Amino acid sequence: MSGGTSAAGRGHVPAGATGDERGGVPGRTSSGDGRAAMSGGESGAGRGDFPGRASSGDERAAMSGDGPGGMSGRAPAEGPGGAPGRAAGSGPGGVSGRAAGDGPGGVSGRTSSGGGPGRLPAEGASNGPGRAAGEGTGDVSGDASGDVVWQSSPPGSIYDYIKVASFSIGPDGLVDQWSLRAEQLFGISADRAVGMDPIEAFLAEDRRDVGQRKMAEVLDGREWTGVVPFRLPGSGGTGTRAEGLAEVYVMPTRTQEGERAAVCIVVDVRTLRSIETDLAASQAIFGQSPFGFLLIDPDLRIRRANQRFASIFGGTVDDHRGRTVKDYLPPGESERVTAILHRVMETGDSVTEMLVTGTVPGSAERRHWSINLYRVHGGSGRPIGIAWLGTDITARRAAAREAAQARRNLALLNEAGARIGNSLDLETTARELLDVAVPGFCDLASVDLYQGLLAGDETPPGLADGSAELRRVAYASAVSDAPFTGGRKPVRVGAVHHFAFNSACADALRTAKPQTVVPEEGGLIQSTLAVPMVAHDTVVGIVQFSRTKGSEPFGERDRALAVELAARAAVCMDNARLYRREHERALILQRSLLPPGDPEASGLDIACRYLPGNAATEVGGDWFDVIELPGHRTALVVGDVMGRGLRAAVAMGELRTAVRTLALLDLEPAEVLSALDEIAQGLGRPGGVQQATRGVRQSRDADLSEVYLATCVYAVYDSVTRRCTFANAGHLPPVLVEPGEGALMLDVPPGMPLGVGGEPFEEVEVELPEGALLALYTDGLVESRDHPLDEGLQAFVGALTDPSEPLEDVCDHVLSTLDTHHGEDDIALLMARVQGLPAESVGDWTLPREPRSVGRAREFARNQLVGWDLEPLVDTAELLVSELVTNALRYGEGEIRLRLLLDRTLVCEVWDAGLVQPRRRRARDTDEGGRGLQLVGLLSAAWGSRRTPRGKTVWFELPLPSAGKGLADPAAALLSLF
Repeated sequence: MSGGTSAAGRGHVPAGATGDERGGVPGRTSSGDGRAAMSGGESGAGRGDFPGRASSGDERAAMSGDGPGGMSGRAPAEGPGGAPGRAAGSGPGGVSGRAAGDGPGGVSGRTSSGGGPGRLPAEGASNGPGRAAGEGTGDVSGDASGDVVWQSSPPGSIYDYIKVASFSIGPDGLVDQWSLRAEQLFGISADRAVGMDPIEAFLAEDRRDVGQRKMAEVLDGREWTGVVPFRLPGSGGTGTRAEGLAEVYVMPTRTQEGERAAVCIVVDVRTLRSIETDLAASQAIFGQSPFGFLLIDPDLRIRRANQRFASIFGGTVDDHRGRTVKDYLPPGESERVTAILHRVMETGDSVTEMLVTGTVPGSAERRHWSINLYRVHGGSGRPIGIAWLGTDITARRAAAREAAQARRNLALLNEAGARIGNSLDLETTARELLDVAVPGFCDLASVDLYQGLLAGDETPPGLADGSAELRRVAYASAVSDAPFTGGRKPVRVGAVHHFAFNSACADALRTAKPQTVVPEEGGLIQSTLAVPMVAHDTVVGIVQFSRTKGSEPFGERDRALAVELAARAAVCMDNARLYRREHERALILQRSLLPPGDPEASGLDIACRYLPGNAATEVGGDWFDVIELPGHRTALVVGDVMGRGLRAAVAMGELRTAVRTLALLDLEPAEVLSALDEIAQGLGRPGGVQQATRGVRQSRDADLSEVYLATCVYAVYDSVTRRCTFANAGHLPPVLVEPGEGALMLDVPPGMPLGVGGEPFEEVEVELPEGALLALYTDGLVESRDHPLDEGLQAFVGALTDPSEPLEDVCDHVLSTLDTHHGEDDIALLMARVQGLPAESVGDWTLPREPRSVGRAREFARNQLVGWDLEPLVDTAELLVSELVTNALRYGEGEIRLRLLLDRTLVCEVWDAGLVQPRRRRARDTDEGGRGLQLVGLLSAAWGSRRTPRGKTVWFELPLPSAGKGLADPAAALLSLF
């Protein structure tokens, strides 16, 4: 831009002036030989000064700096919406070169100070020949003179952000030209605006007087600049009105006729203030951000970096301009990040929480950053680069790793708590520990327990020096199946060994503290922890955790975790050891209280089975017994003490002993159960049966933990009559299988369990046919978690199909058919086949109450024994029969009955109707009588008396000569009495 201009007074546009009047960006004019140099920058006139105002003298206006659109060079200025004289330079549309200072639309920008021709029309007026700046497209370059149509092209300019409008006022004070930008700012079309009074149109009623005075001053030739509120588009005349704030620059002009007029340049002040605030905020955020902030241009080079980024990577902020990510990151990482930057620039998709790894100058430590990327756009919406926001998360990742390790350790402990100790078996518990530790905690592990503890010793020998014998009970490996070397040679599972006195493992056993085992050179192991297993202040063994080469060595947290794992397993193992010891002792006690071998009974074929629960369940209180009674009778007993363990086994032993004692008293089955009920009540009380009886009379709280309950079925079988009397105390009913018939459950009233008290027991007498099969059992045979009681009873009855088979085979068939391997409870099974005493083995006579009945009784006995080929027993039997019949005559009542029974022994019974039981006493030397029962006791194998429904029975028993037991000499027995 060149050419002379004459300086005019304020308020006049100098002739030949050029400049960008949009937004107050002036061109450079000079008078005389002055020249204007504009380099991509802008300079603003002072408040109230007309943009592009002429300067005098030879001074030069040098405007430099990057404009919003990257303006450089020289270009004529075209004001938006009709602002005349756009500054020379390379504008947003790529305009370059030199241009004369003509106004838009071919209207000359020259006016004379004296009001000569050359009126300056507003840009973009509806009736003007030119177009508003920014409306066209394309690039304008080269020198231009005359009329030029200025156009807006990328990358845009500051005028894309602010709102600038222009209009002109005629001599009559009314609007005569209205730009398109004015339409947008005020919301009034040109058709409506032309001819309007601007004061009436834009100002509120209370401000119009001042506006009219100012308008008059302008039309008198004075310039005016000020801030004026105006009504925003869409606001009505009533109600709440939305007002804007505009900075107005009014310049007096003259028309071609010489009349005074004015040109108005309007800028939205609030938009300017917003831009200022946003720029200040952006600068503050960019400069004060604690995170690394980069602005990357479309070529993926750093355009701007903040101080935080420069403090991390060194140098000043300007040192990083033009660099790429390849200057900061290793090759592989930089290529990955570059590809992501390309994608963000092309697609506009933002990236959040991108992990970038690298190093910083002066340090070899790997650093980690979290990067957020998003594309940045200019005011026209065109992408101008990428914003990079980086946060150093190295410490956060380290903390996250520690937290993750802590969570893994906690999860491992939770898993250990859930999986270790589910079994009361030592070996199983050791394997559970290794299942948790390998491979989650280590690569190899082994468990060694003291051999003495496994054998049942309380304190194993050599515990003090750590060199006692140990047995390896478990081993696990994630890398191989062969045990690793704990010493000089491998130790196999199940092998007994010991550690050297000066070894780390022996030291761990001595001190009860974990020790680190030095690995062998050239071996597979990198790190090994020897951790003692301590339970209740007792070392029960040692566990070794090993990690192979390539794994991370054990740290302090690993050591603490290993100690916790070993302690939990040690407690479970010690509990399993104690349980095993108690279980074995209870089992020994229980087996010692059961009948040894297969019991024998007169008139019965007996078979029995007893199956204890498995090792995981405590021993129960099931028992059975076969008791021989006088008169070739047999008592069959099956019972079950409720509960488990040693307590139940002891209670079972006490009840079994009580049953045998009561059975020998030859009481009726109901009386036996009643006495057992009182005994069971006394088992849980310190005072025994007497205290239990008082407890019934006295109301006091009972300790339920000491209540003993039991079920029992008691049956007495008479082999002579084949009749069986049953009494039941809450037990399962007996099962009878008759020849040729199906099995059936006998209808025996169940009664209350023993220990409840207060209820009588009923008896049921059943005649059993020859060859019939009788089965007594406990609930473990017919009930389990998988099979309810009814289903088990039906299966048991169905399994008893053929009573003629051998009893041992029948028992095996029942156990194999039913579910007897559940191990939830003990199983007791007692089976008896009826084999009544033959009639030829029974001698039965009735004698009157007279003295000669004694002789006849001897005669009957002699003849019967001779007929049975038992001559060696004749003399002894005659003597004892004579004594019993004589006592019946002297002390008894009613008829006398003599009965001889031959089975495995010879039994002689004398019946009478008297209720007084004979009592044996020792006669003095001077007594003439009283030695009869003593003589019976000396000559017989056993003797006694029992009550009967119609009196009593006194009996004695002699062994058969075939039994090999010699008989006592009657003469010697008689002499021994004196």
